[in-house]
Amino acid sequence: MVAAPATTHPLKAITVTEVKSADKKGVKTPTASKPTAKQDFVDPLSGTDPLSTGVTVVFEGSDPLSMMVKAEAGSVVSGKSSRADSIKINDDTGLSDTFEPWASKKSGILAKYTTSEKLSITTSFLSSSDHERVVIKTQTQVSTVSDKVKNRLEQLDDFEEGSVKEMLNLSQQDYVKRIEELNQALISAWDADHRVKALKIAIQCSKLLADTSVIPFYPSKFVLITDILDTFGRLVYDRLLDKAQTSMPGTRPHRLSANFSSDEVPEAAKETCRNWFFKIASIRELIPRFYVEAAILKSYNFLNTGEYTDVLQRLCFMTRGIGDPLVAIYARCYLCRVGMLVAPRFKNHIPQCFEDFIATFHQVQGDSVQNILAVQKLELPRYLSLFSPALDWILQCLAHDASENLLNETLDRCKQGCNSALMINSIMSAFQPQYIASRALVFTELIRDCEDTGLPKYILHRTLGLCLVIADTPADQQLPVLNEVWKAVVKLKNPSEYISCAEVWIEFVVKHFGKKEINTILGDIIKHVTPDRAYEDFYPQLQSVVSKIMSHQHDFSLLFSLEKFLPFVDMFQREAIKVDVCKCILESFNKHQLQPMNDPVVINAMMYLGKIMHDAVNALTLEDEKRVISNLLCGFLRLVQFGRDFEQQLSFYVECRAYFSNLDPVLITLVQSVNNLAVETRKVVKGNHSRKTAAFVRACAAFCFITIPSLQSVFSQLQLYLLSGQVALLNQCYSQGDAFFRAAVSLVADVPKTMDVVDSKSRSSESFLLEYLFSFVSTLLVIPDSPDMGVMYLLRGLLNVLQDYTWEPNSDARILVYTRVLSMLAAASQEHYPYHIDKVDSNDAMYGSDPKFLAELRAIADTLIGEMLSHLKAISGPEFAKRQSSLVLEIISVLVAFCDMSKPSMLTLTTNFWSLAQKQGQADVKLMKRIQDHVRAMADDDIPGFQTLLQKLSLSE
Repeated sequence: MVAAPATTHPLKAITVTEVKSADKKGVKTPTASKPTAKQDFVDPLSGTDPLSTGVTVVFEGSDPLSMMVKAEAGSVVSGKSSRADSIKINDDTGLSDTFEPWASKKSGILAKYTTSEKLSITTSFLSSSDHERVVIKTQTQVSTVSDKVKNRLEQLDDFEEGSVKEMLNLSQQDYVKRIEELNQALISAWDADHRVKALKIAIQCSKLLADTSVIPFYPSKFVLITDILDTFGRLVYDRLLDKAQTSMPGTRPHRLSANFSSDEVPEAAKETCRNWFFKIASIRELIPRFYVEAAILKSYNFLNTGEYTDVLQRLCFMTRGIGDPLVAIYARCYLCRVGMLVAPRFKNHIPQCFEDFIATFHQVQGDSVQNILAVQKLELPRYLSLFSPALDWILQCLAHDASENLLNETLDRCKQGCNSALMINSIMSAFQPQYIASRALVFTELIRDCEDTGLPKYILHRTLGLCLVIADTPADQQLPVLNEVWKAVVKLKNPSEYISCAEVWIEFVVKHFGKKEINTILGDIIKHVTPDRAYEDFYPQLQSVVSKIMSHQHDFSLLFSLEKFLPFVDMFQREAIKVDVCKCILESFNKHQLQPMNDPVVINAMMYLGKIMHDAVNALTLEDEKRVISNLLCGFLRLVQFGRDFEQQLSFYVECRAYFSNLDPVLITLVQSVNNLAVETRKVVKGNHSRKTAAFVRACAAFCFITIPSLQSVFSQLQLYLLSGQVALLNQCYSQGDAFFRAAVSLVADVPKTMDVVDSKSRSSESFLLEYLFSFVSTLLVIPDSPDMGVMYLLRGLLNVLQDYTWEPNSDARILVYTRVLSMLAAASQEHYPYHIDKVDSNDAMYGSDPKFLAELRAIADTLIGEMLSHLKAISGPEFAKRQSSLVLEIISVLVAFCDMSKPSMLTLTTNFWSLAQKQGQADVKLMKRIQDHVRAMADDDIPGFQTLLQKLSLSE
């Protein structure tokens, strides 16, 4: 990049504004500003004197680390900076999906490693409300600017404002709150261009990681503090990136490529970057110097591409200076974290970190550590468990994309230097499950022989099981491994320890073994968790056992033949949990039972489980829950098929009705299934029923007739009455069909004005009723009249009900139904009906166009036409013109399609209706055109009366 002259010099003279100490009322008295002599050196990191109380340094030029885009300098709102949401560390950049990122581990660490002891925090960034709990340690004051400059590098890691404040007796919740305040203070300071303050906060936070006064909380403290360091590292990198891309005067805007090299970085940005690393290198204490440099490790890319390798190695060696083994392993953990972030393919430092841990592991037995544990009354096993998160991470980094040879080398090194349960567990967690599974027997021997200090062996057995259920264990190792592990697991007396292993290993058994082994494991689980009703404390784990069984065992005949399976289900005494278990089993059944079945063992077991779900439904049960249970039961019902044994099938449906009587969808499914059974019976006999089959289909009709009234939904009742009546007629069950249709007619009066649809929304039921009545009227055409009830007795009954039914205001629905009835009456007047039911004599065969019968039909039609005319008269005003015209055209369509136009009365009626439709000029022109085309076609075919009607329609046009 071409160099250009700077507009201002970062080291030019400064102006000092001296501010006197506040008086008792807190009012500060400023003095006049005055220029000072030019200094030999001015710190380019800040415009604020961090060491001298009451002195503010204001640069005339621009601080090379303070050039922030003004738009990014957001204010702090509600304690959170505008940048806070954008600062995120992506730990798995450039890594495969098998690498578990640090972000997914943090919550687990924070939840597990807690303490009830009082904590302390040392910082100079406290809120005013905390002053009553602080101890102030006085520091030598530096009053002049020259003294400040002289001591600057030595004092960079000291505290601001000349005082160290130590907060005492903090609870864990308060401690976390203070750490969050430090995080917000860091971001706020950065947004306010206070770079040194932000650096000091990072330094002070790093120092907290040297404190092991409350050891059990250390892993959680590490998570909290390193989050702040990650934020600091991101801020520094983004700042340098902005500076590297900022155009200099007289030059074009400079934009770095996505994977830029140091050659693309301007010299000014490099100089700023060097300043950061020089300042960090001047930190006196090892731990803050290590952590802060590691936090901004990514920024080395501005200086020299690929320098990460040397720096990572150097930082790795630096951790050898940390004496406390717990602090040291977490420092190595952080180094591996940032190393995987900035250089995921470079791993030379990771084996070194692991080797250093192995070499220093003996320190936990040393006097220094033992004295600390004695003072804090902490047992060695619990202390060693604190190493797990850090060791797990280091080994995960080591094992990522590693070969099996590395696993062999790691195991050998483990045997030589650290054959502990802690190490073996971390190795199994880190390396690929397939590597572990192929050496399953080796690991069972390692677990058997290892020192269980730090982790009990049941945790190792659980971890081994988690690996084996994911990967494929060699067939010749499966049984020996199971015997070896279960021999140890079965001896566990603590139910919690036992069930944590059994929950994992049951999946291994179900995958690789048969009925005997599964039954044995279930029986053993029951034996361990039954005493003192211990199972009540482990419902989630027991549910997991059922879920894993159902995931792998899809032979339900084998499953329900297990003696211990249903007793295992019975251990779930809490109703809601037991219902969830039953749902899990039925979901698996519906998903994996692809063929119909009739195994009595399976049927009885599923009926038992279904009954549990059904009985749990009450008035407080959510509709979604009812729907789920109903769908599961319906799926089960459809899968049970007894083939040609129709009587057994009907008996099964009768039993189901008794078991599941409170769920409408199940009852609906039963009614439809029984109707289908009746139709299948008719197919078998080819429509020619014997005495036995006739009795059977009547029994089916009786089942439906008894079941339908128990439904809560009137709409479902109506539909099933019609369907069942049609099936009854199809099987020549005249009296049963008549009963269904009469029940439907009676029920029309009870149809509610609204109906529920999806998401519990309501809409008018009128459209449903119209469609239903159209279908019902069509069916009435083929229903033969009863000799005792008169002509068209069902139709007369329906019309009487409709006459009294309260329709919606301004509704024409009743007249629309009448038009369909007119169509049906026209068809009923024919010598041969357009459709029939096989082997059922309709009225055309019974009456044979008898004059009395036809007269009855005409009387009904005249009555309907009279009702139509009355209705049209009621809506004759101008405001109803369009509605009236539409209704009139609907009537005309029926008349010209079905009526005899050779009769003068019908011709006159149709013509008058046509004139009425045109009267207000609101008629549908397209529909009128179609009617005229139909009349013209009929006239062309020489149908009597239509030639005359065409002339009249034309004249009226």
